[in-house]
Amino acid sequence: MNSVKVIISNDQKKVVIPTGIRLLIRRCCNAVLQQEKFDGSAEVSVRFVDNETIHTLNAQYRNVDRETDVLSFPLGENGEYDVNLDTGAKILGDIVISVEKAVEQAKAYNHSLQREIGFLTVHSMLHLLGYDHEKGGIEEVHMREKEETVLTKIGLKRDNSYYMGD
Repeated sequence: MNSVKVIISNDQKKVVIPTGIRLLIRRCCNAVLQQEKFDGSAEVSVRFVDNETIHTLNAQYRNVDRETDVLSFPLGENGEYDVNLDTGAKILGDIVISVEKAVEQAKAYNHSLQREIGFLTVHSMLHLLGYDHEKGGIEEVHMREKEETVLTKIGLKRDNSYYMGD
């Protein structure tokens, strides 16, 4: 892996983004790409939204009429990605995080907002690289193991049970 450009935008006003979250997201993206031995430079977009916006996106793109914590929009398939012609970076896709939902889940799982946003970022990065847990079974277990390996490497080790939600 050469480098990763992470473009972060905050399109919500309900939760103040804590200091260090943007750096954490960049660290998570880098850690996933290193673990997966990603070849070349990469580009990913991360967008913070509120519950209402993610509900709308979830309904529009997944036909699921409820809010969720994170959505992943991969731009590649089978290891093939669009390339930014100016930089040569592979464009992996977009991650959309509901910060409101992340706050709720951090409280529910009794861990920090940093841990929750880190988890959501790592989870989505793996989706952008083609991993899927939707069918359950061994694929889901394999993806969870990869998530925890990355989170432990960057200092966000799991302190309670696996999160098995969407």
